[in-house]
Amino acid sequence: MALFQAIRAARIVPVARTQAAAACRLLSTPAAAPASSPLTQRKSALAGLEPLGKRNAGVSVLGCAIAMVAVGGCAQGIGQLFAALVVGMARNPSMKEDLFTYTLIGMGFLEFLAIVVILIAGLLLYSE
Repeated sequence: MALFQAIRAARIVPVARTQAAAACRLLSTPAAAPASSPLTQRKSALAGLEPLGKRNAGVSVLGCAIAMVAVGGCAQGIGQLFAALVVGMARNPSMKEDLFTYTLIGMGFLEFLAIVVILIAGLLLYSE
């Protein structure tokens, strides 16, 4: 927390320095002082606290959508996996338990991949 306060103070210092210089000029030449409203003074006081960059929400949504295409690939992989299970069981019915075990292991890998893709898509969607 102290680090954030130090960073905020460092960003405000140049603003405070220019305000102090303006106050000195204001006191030295009262006839040349510009009329400023309280809103202008508040904006200049908050000038150092503006966001550092613009957030492009459309780009993050596109990145999330492109990442979610991989979930469709995982679904296709699961479909092909069970299709291969059916073909394998039709060719050799005695290997049914072994083939099903291997299918479940492969499905676990594909589901893990789908979960990782969903997490990365969420990271892309909500990151700045």
